[in-house]
Amino acid sequence: MLLTTVFLWALNLSVTRYILTHGLEPLSYATVRYGLAAAIFVGMALVSERSLRVHRRDLPLLALAAVTLWLNQLSFVFALNSTTAATIGLVLGAIPIFAALFGLLLGTERPTGRFWAAAAISFVGVALVAAGSSGQHEASLRGIVLGLCTAATWAAYSVIVAPLMRTYSPTRMSAVVIPTTWLLLALSGLGETSGQDWHVGWEIWPLLLLATIGPLVLTNVLWFRSIHRIGANRATLAANLQPFVAALLAVVLLSESIGPLQLLGGLLIALGLVVVRRRPRPSPQAA
Repeated sequence: MLLTTVFLWALNLSVTRYILTHGLEPLSYATVRYGLAAAIFVGMALVSERSLRVHRRDLPLLALAAVTLWLNQLSFVFALNSTTAATIGLVLGAIPIFAALFGLLLGTERPTGRFWAAAAISFVGVALVAAGSSGQHEASLRGIVLGLCTAATWAAYSVIVAPLMRTYSPTRMSAVVIPTTWLLLALSGLGETSGQDWHVGWEIWPLLLLATIGPLVLTNVLWFRSIHRIGANRATLAANLQPFVAALLAVVLLSESIGPLQLLGGLLIALGLVVVRRRPRPSPQAA
């Protein structure tokens, strides 16, 4: 289940990049995709739990989650509209570092020398990915910045929804947050969506369906079941494979290229994750 989740998340970058370069505008794509996902999650919640009710005290946090996810999707689609899927895939490897930074701000993480070393290594890696992308015609600094915004907002979203998961199932929470996110996307993209030429290639529609049902709906179920079975730490370590799987799929499926600097940057990002997750061994106890 975990490997399927990682594969679908990674595949989504190539699928989205293809859709955006073959007819659909970024906000048109995001609006249709999240509208379909919202309908699916609401239907799933009503069938499995027969209710969408949430506590009034949780409404501000749910609203904040929806706004953060809205910003995440804006960054995501415009990043992939600006630069290659391989580049964005490598940049998204910095998500755990951003999550740790938000943990420091909220007081749930303690600042250590190990963490700051890991953060420095990872962001040097991001800088190398950006430098390696600068010579490519399709890549741009704008795409790199938006990729970092995508990583930061996803990390923030993950931190925000963590306390909600103690009260609500992932399905019910998604049935509330995703329709709200869809509404924000629809309002943001109203002009672009109304002017969209919907006469695109036939392959766009099955790919859009795949991008919705796979990376957005199915992974929601598989990810949390994986955490339940093997624990969050082991699941997250496996999820760190996603940036390299995403880059590999972009090379194979979209014929994108990864330069030496980008590859070195991706390796440094991965090294940063290893450093931040490594724990010192406990001292032997006296018998």
